[in-house]
Amino acid sequence: MTRRILELLASGQASTRTELSELLGAAPSTVSFAVTKLLDYGLVTEEGTMSSTGGRPRKVLRLGGGDGYAVAAELGGRHAHVGVVHPGGGLTDVSTVPFATADGPQASLPGLVETLESLAERNGRESLRGVGLCLPGPVDVEPGLVTLPARMPGWNRFPVRDWLQERFGVPVAIENDANCMAVGEHSVRPAGQRQAIMVKAGTGIGAGVIADGRLYRGGSGAAGEITHVRVEAAHDIPCSCGNTGCLETVASGAALVRILRERGLEVTSTEDVVRLAGDADPEATRAVRQAGRYLGMVLAANVNFFNPDAVYLGGILSTLEPFVAAVRSQLYEGCHPLVTEHLVIERAGLGADAGLVGAGQFALQRALAHALQSVAGTHP
Repeated sequence: MTRRILELLASGQASTRTELSELLGAAPSTVSFAVTKLLDYGLVTEEGTMSSTGGRPRKVLRLGGGDGYAVAAELGGRHAHVGVVHPGGGLTDVSTVPFATADGPQASLPGLVETLESLAERNGRESLRGVGLCLPGPVDVEPGLVTLPARMPGWNRFPVRDWLQERFGVPVAIENDANCMAVGEHSVRPAGQRQAIMVKAGTGIGAGVIADGRLYRGGSGAAGEITHVRVEAAHDIPCSCGNTGCLETVASGAALVRILRERGLEVTSTEDVVRLAGDADPEATRAVRQAGRYLGMVLAANVNFFNPDAVYLGGILSTLEPFVAAVRSQLYEGCHPLVTEHLVIERAGLGADAGLVGAGQFALQRALAHALQSVAGTHP
């Protein structure tokens, strides 16, 4: 329970014993005992009070060493989104820097390390608690590796986490982009939205699942891999996974580039597709709307099965209203009325920063777990 308490405090979802008790579904006495242990270890501090709707004012809980922070990066195909993430989800020093993912980790990571180190120096290197990395491919979290990525040549099984840990000397967390976005977005959502699906629709498609307020990874960490669900409209179009007919081949940014090129438009990237659709180009708008329908069809099956409180849409395609409208329409059409009665379907509130916030949260949680293990002498 102590580790879960640290996660909730780090993400900003809770700041009092009462809130912790409600979110954990645990007795106040049990929560109070765990908090007392964390106070004794110095991992949590108690400061000030906040007004309540009745009874005594509540003491506010904060992470110990409140000046600590994490540096984080979200990797794209040609750029990296970087910033500083503070306990509670605060984000500062955000910028975008060149990053050539296709050059492989050993060629591209050193430059990213320099960028993150400069952020750490600017914010006080002694207060750096962790490093978070958000990756556009499947991640095996336990060993800290990317596994069989479709668009990351040279990254397969490269020990990214250990490589970064050696250079920074602090705990490092790596995660796939959809999971980072799910955790980041969940941290700023109402506490009542405890079941959610976060979809990243960009050059590729991915999804992160929040179940009972926590990231759900599945048996082998591959929960949310909707991109390789077969759809009838894809027929036998080959997919990057080696199969044919996957959702990715008709609904992703990469698919839209291929489709529009086949129709004679000059596009080379997902950004080109978004620009054309944003300028109301009829071919681009039609293709984007159809991609949203295909994604909505696959999502409908998942939403019917899972019955979430919310579906959040992120990634560059989510900036296009025709795409979002098509997904929303398909969900209402394909789901049972009881499932959609109170379903929230909207763009990620954090926008392009959702993955960055999530990566930083993972890093802070990993740092806290290490601290708890060292001071308690037990596994967190």
